[in-house]
Amino acid sequence: MSADPQPLIATRKPFLIEALPPGEYRWCACGRSQSQPFCDGSHSGTGIEPMPFTVKRNTGTLWLCGCKHTRHPPHCDGAHNRLPPVSQP
Repeated sequence: MSADPQPLIATRKPFLIEALPPGEYRWCACGRSQSQPFCDGSHSGTGIEPMPFTVKRNTGTLWLCGCKHTRHPPHCDGAHNRLPPVSQP
């Protein structure tokens, strides 16, 4: 029995996005994109797909999840505050 693929934590804080213009976007759900918080195709072969979302009108501030553990993707819900601490070597 294989476990569901787990995303990498891109950052332990949300991405602050100002004034995202109307359009179609893909939020990186795998944590591997070099264009965070947006998908650049780095998920290939991970079993994790990006989340498409649409902006229908000019936005104010958006907080997009950086830890990839939100329950409300692509938006940050504070899940980064519930992640276990990073272990130090």
